[in-house]
Amino acid sequence: MNSIDKVAVCSRSFSHNESLRNELLQKYKNVTFNDQGLSLDGNNLIKFLSDHNKAIVALEKISEDILIKLPNLKVISKYGVGLDMIEMESLKKFGVRFGWTGGVNKRSVSEMVVSNAISLLRSVPEAHRKVVKGEWRQQVGGLLSNRIFGIVGCGFIGKDLVKLLQPFGCKIIVNDILDYKDFFKKYNIETASLEDLLVRSDVVSLHVPLDDSTRNMLDSKRLKLLKPGSILINLARGGLIDEVYLKYMLMNKKLLAAAIDVFSTEPPEDQEFLSLPNIIVTPHIGGSSAEAILSMGRAAIEGLDNNSVP
Repeated sequence: MNSIDKVAVCSRSFSHNESLRNELLQKYKNVTFNDQGLSLDGNNLIKFLSDHNKAIVALEKISEDILIKLPNLKVISKYGVGLDMIEMESLKKFGVRFGWTGGVNKRSVSEMVVSNAISLLRSVPEAHRKVVKGEWRQQVGGLLSNRIFGIVGCGFIGKDLVKLLQPFGCKIIVNDILDYKDFFKKYNIETASLEDLLVRSDVVSLHVPLDDSTRNMLDSKRLKLLKPGSILINLARGGLIDEVYLKYMLMNKKLLAAAIDVFSTEPPEDQEFLSLPNIIVTPHIGGSSAEAILSMGRAAIEGLDNNSVP
């Protein structure tokens, strides 16, 4: 940090958080915040970042096409944990240092997974709609306790979710490309292929990044493996699920319910899909609890000076 550093903050939620603004301004005097709440991409992003040597980014796509037009940019720090919008090789090519801290919003996401699972098993969204429409009759649902819970991806969030599920006595099945032997043994976790996990689980929650290996990982063929009485939760990334076929399954009772916080196109446009009685849809807020926003923001501030590529 020095007196000539100029920092651009792309994130809207960071820019609107008074605590984070004050903490950043204590370290840097020349800061441009996204006060207008702009959605920054392409030329708008280039214009916003121009003449700055440091930046805090959130969901903005940082590619070679962007970096080549920002010769002054030397440091990018990530607000949040997802890396699918960052071209790491391009950062190396242009000598841009990268600040990132994993797991800073894990509890925010894992708590929302549990709350969604319970709400859908108890048919809370449907019951709410009926009461609002003037219907008053008992809605019988089921418990999360003792269910088979499938976790696809057992990184920071997946591991935290395992810990939260312990009081419920769930049988936990995990699919991950890495073998966390000690962790799996400690929590009596069974590992399985993705197909086996989908066939057996009562609740399936996705916690993987979006890349070429995971894009459309739950296509129509794999979605068909889910039990009709099961629940699918995606608070990870849009693009992991065939949303068209998921809609078909929900409409035809081939799946009990789903909770979707992320979409292939955001905001989503299919109002029929969003209005289904057996779905919870939210606007990409899984990692955005008030506590997580502070944790992510402070990690991003730290990353401006202490940078490491994961």
